[in-house]
Amino acid sequence: MSQTSAPSTEKPSRLLQDWRPEDPAFWEKTGHKVASRNLWISVPCLLLGFCVWMLFSLVSVNLNKVGFNFTTDQLFMLTAIPSVSGALLRVPYSFMIPLFGGRRWTALSTIFLVLPCIWLGFAVQDVSTSYNTFLVIALLCGFGGANFASSMSNISFFFPKSKQGGALGINGGLGNLGVSVMQLVAPLVISLGVFAAFSDKQTLANGADMWLQNAAWVWVPFLVIGTIAAWFGMNDLATSKASIRQQLPVLKRGHLWIMSVLYLATFGSFIGFSAGFAMLTKTQFPDVNIIQYAFFGPFIGALARSGGGMLSDRLGGIRVTLVNYIVMAVFAGLLFLTLPVGGVGGNFPAFFAVFMVLFLTAGLGSGSTYQMIAVIFRKLTTDQAKARGATDDEALREAVTDTAAALGFISSIGAIGGFFIPKAFGTSLALTGSPAGAMKVFLVFYVVCALITWLVYWRKLNKGFATKQARK
Repeated sequence: MSQTSAPSTEKPSRLLQDWRPEDPAFWEKTGHKVASRNLWISVPCLLLGFCVWMLFSLVSVNLNKVGFNFTTDQLFMLTAIPSVSGALLRVPYSFMIPLFGGRRWTALSTIFLVLPCIWLGFAVQDVSTSYNTFLVIALLCGFGGANFASSMSNISFFFPKSKQGGALGINGGLGNLGVSVMQLVAPLVISLGVFAAFSDKQTLANGADMWLQNAAWVWVPFLVIGTIAAWFGMNDLATSKASIRQQLPVLKRGHLWIMSVLYLATFGSFIGFSAGFAMLTKTQFPDVNIIQYAFFGPFIGALARSGGGMLSDRLGGIRVTLVNYIVMAVFAGLLFLTLPVGGVGGNFPAFFAVFMVLFLTAGLGSGSTYQMIAVIFRKLTTDQAKARGATDDEALREAVTDTAAALGFISSIGAIGGFFIPKAFGTSLALTGSPAGAMKVFLVFYVVCALITWLVYWRKLNKGFATKQARK
């Protein structure tokens, strides 16, 4: 690979001056290997970010068990707050890669997450810790969710457009897997004195011992390892450099706002259900120890996201997304049949099964809508740039920059679902004693998104564009 000398502050092997993923010869000889290495370091770093982001989905369920006295609505709020900061921070995070470089920013954003993990570990051991303190820690955990925007933006620069659906699906899907990993690992480590030398156990009402602090502390050594791997193993791309001013025009695109709504229905559902499922199940089926099963949904959704991206590369993101919304609406409707009425009845196995399908479709749709974003923005930007007389290289560079900015910004909108869904469940329960009111809103939203996909993309976009995606 042709590579010029880097500035004196940067090792030549870290900053890549010559990067041409759309050149088949370059990609085959050099690009694929470098891109794959960056992808497979990015994945565990993003996975750890999701682990930290969703910490309160488990911690909140156990706070009152270890001596705190928070209301159900307060606990739902703690599960929702990380999604607020994660969503808001995704906007500036989406601009960071062109400003600082993927290697630097991945390392910095990963090591920062050590702070909320250590703080939360100490906070849960002191029952005098205020609710406001937990809110602040929850906001800091949201930084892990913000990593998604910069990580996906970074990976989009490394891969040619024909492989972006699969690459972004792997990065996002396996990164999303962090939610499931956290919900699988944390229940195990809080029952063990892993860090007994640095902390005391909590004794529960039933006489069992718990080390709730381990749920946060267990990620610290892995975050350090991930930081080191990113710093020494990843690359910065000179071709990805762009100022904020160069990235802002993408906000004027109508498709950005349309795709934000569609992504909110898919990824917003995935992260919102992941944050609120355990608490919701506890309120509806109190006799079920949901902590043993909570990881299944995020696990299924995360794997489905990878499949959604690759399936969309093959069949077309529009087609996959449209069918996906129809299935989401159907199963959102079926959920009503599984809920208790007035605290009586309900069918947990059916409730669990329906929710697993919702997790599956939320993950699958996250991958397909993300593929739509990449394809749509690359085509629109390239066509407009060439219409102004830009060369092929200039049009490609502008398209990559716009696409990365769009991916980051839209991901921030999608993450808002992580706040609204748990909060909607909490509010619905407080007002009516049932989550049915919240689910009615979600059902209508899925139907609306199916209509938007059909009207704006499937029906109105010219058949050539839809066919071109379908043939990929």
